[in-house]
Amino acid sequence: MKVDRPLNVVSFKSEAGNEPVREWLRGLPNEDRKIIGADILSVQYAWPVGKPLVDNLGQGLWEVRSRLNNRIARTVFAVVDEEIVLLHGFIKKQRKTRRDDLDLARKRKRLYLQNYEKENPSRH
Repeated sequence: MKVDRPLNVVSFKSEAGNEPVREWLRGLPNEDRKIIGADILSVQYAWPVGKPLVDNLGQGLWEVRSRLNNRIARTVFAVVDEEIVLLHGFIKKQRKTRRDDLDLARKRKRLYLQNYEKENPSRH
């Protein structure tokens, strides 16, 4: 699925107008934000990308795997009509991704797609 570069990157927005991934990033130290941003930029320009930078989580979810100085960050996303939709971000504290994190990303993807289909009826 080669597409024109770069893919657009959008952040999931809740009904209240909050953008959880953007808010999560703003709460991180500047150096960590730069690393995560550079990793997302790499995905934006080189999609599809595999390990070690990106891993498939199943059900149309992917994660950007960012190595920070003393910890690991994950940014979960989906690709919808040639757009990268940032759904959830977190600092990984255990080897396996927590079910709560995956469930939250799935829920946000579902909500995003419902909204997207309402706003773009001719695309589906």
